[in-house]
Amino acid sequence: MLILAGQGNPGPAYAGNRHNIGFRAVDAIAARWGFGPERSRFHGLAREGSIDTPAGDVKALILKPQTFYNESGRSVAAALKFYKLTPADLVLFYDEIDLAAGRFRMKTGGGAAGNNGVRSVTAHIGPDFRRARLGIGHPGHKDKVHGYVLSDFHKTETSWVSDMLKAVADAAPLLAAGEDERYQAEVMRLAPAEKLDPRKPGDPA
Repeated sequence: MLILAGQGNPGPAYAGNRHNIGFRAVDAIAARWGFGPERSRFHGLAREGSIDTPAGDVKALILKPQTFYNESGRSVAAALKFYKLTPADLVLFYDEIDLAAGRFRMKTGGGAAGNNGVRSVTAHIGPDFRRARLGIGHPGHKDKVHGYVLSDFHKTETSWVSDMLKAVADAAPLLAAGEDERYQAEVMRLAPAEKLDPRKPGDPA
């Protein structure tokens, strides 16, 4: 079984924020693969379902912590404990300012790179979980980061956001099969995004 957790802040005021693209990613997976209705569980909103793979269905729990972004670890840890799972059974979807808008990268383990939500999850379960990093670009200066991630995507960004979310959902069988490198490649094939310097949109990295 897998837990596919998205990071974000609860409530309609935050729904369109860049910080909430993790929520939107797991919602897209749940919709694409016909997961059940949301229920309040594990200090979050959870949906149960399965994802088809060549080796058979893989059961999964979609989890959106409602503890606010910076306390995501409490919710994730409660779900892992209930199902007797390990950090390797968790995939955390979150916004990544150090990737250009529309870029997507998978990794396992590592540091928090200034992301307080990732830091919270690490504090509760350790660092060895799988990370699905959704590139949103960087505002250009560290003093602007807080306001940037808590602002809504601009209407000019609607196309790439929609394309990436659809790709994340359509390619999910590779994720469920544990083939993270192939999942990353397939998401980028389905929703190509130019490799730019995240701090200077339009300039090659």
